Amino acid sequence: MSSDEPPCPEPRASTEPRASTEPRASAEPPASAEVRAGAGPDPLLTVRDLRTYLATGQGVVRAVDGVSFTVGQAEVLGVVGESGCGKTVTCRTIMGLMPRRTAYSSGEVIYHPRGDGSILDLSQAELQKLRGAQLAMIFQDPMTALNPVRSIGDQLLEAVTAHAKLPRPRAHDRAVDLLTRVGIPAPGRRMRDYPFQFSGGMLQRALIAIALASSPRLLLADEPTTSLDVIIQDQILSLLLELQRDTGMSMILVSHDLAVITEVCDRIIVMYGGQVVEEGETATIITAPAHPYTRALLDALPEAGRPGQLTSIPGKPPSLIDVPAGCRFAPRCPLATDKCTSWQTTLVEADGLGHRARCWRHGEIGGAKA
Repeated sequence: MSSDEPPCPEPRASTEPRASTEPRASAEPPASAEVRAGAGPDPLLTVRDLRTYLATGQGVVRAVDGVSFTVGQAEVLGVVGESGCGKTVTCRTIMGLMPRRTAYSSGEVIYHPRGDGSILDLSQAELQKLRGAQLAMIFQDPMTALNPVRSIGDQLLEAVTAHAKLPRPRAHDRAVDLLTRVGIPAPGRRMRDYPFQFSGGMLQRALIAIALASSPRLLLADEPTTSLDVIIQDQILSLLLELQRDTGMSMILVSHDLAVITEVCDRIIVMYGGQVVEEGETATIITAPAHPYTRALLDALPEAGRPGQLTSIPGKPPSLIDVPAGCRFAPRCPLATDKCTSWQTTLVEADGLGHRARCWRHGEIGGAKA
């Protein structure tokens, strides 16, 4: 364990080629450039120095270690990185879903419509009022996210009535309307079906309907297309983007697939080893990455016309129990020097306009594919 390891925390009371990696072009930009860059006067969500440490039998896991970002009004923010880099724990911490006996969280998660207080300080009862009504989350695996012994309709009706006292007929109509909106055929009849009677794509659509039941202002979509084939992935992404545009909600889209993120996001943060290593506008990240890890992710994307020619990232992600000194990507980085293991890493301005990278050699990364 590293010398600055914190003490054990106290308990709290797609592999197929995609057609393009071009950033999406919004028909109507949802927010100003300042808001999309995280510098707007009225962000919807602000995360400051978020840390979530997990107590395990092997030691303290620094799952999220000093993460900061903002989400603007009607913005789609992408969060990308390899499995185990802290993406899911970040989302679950924002939603107040981490177990308080084994997870210790610090920092601030400010949902601005409710004031300047941190979500981390709310009681479970207060969190329950906020979840669904203001913040909603779509979880990774649609095959296991729903209760297998309750009908789709029952679970959707529960979400519809959780924050609104509606008579049964109106709640039923609302549920059918939601299933119609997410593209479920014969929604009135399918309300009576159980999860095993839905395909993976239909289950994900049902989960999206449940998440939208109370018209949240911020939707966290955690790997919503991971277990689906490429065609269904594109359908789900298109649906999420359409719903985001129609409702004006903000969205955090989490994925390990940079190609997925670039299709729908205004801005991207790249995570590695529990930290944000780069952030910026989608077009900037794609054309002028400023961190070697982002460059490696882009190089690993398959290209049309080059079948079978894939580039892998050597080595493996660091242990989050015994994190390396200095830059956590240094053991895998082709540009690493002795300075990288002693540098007190921080996000530094790469080229202005909200583009920052956790690399002192950011100016040497370049935009051309290696």
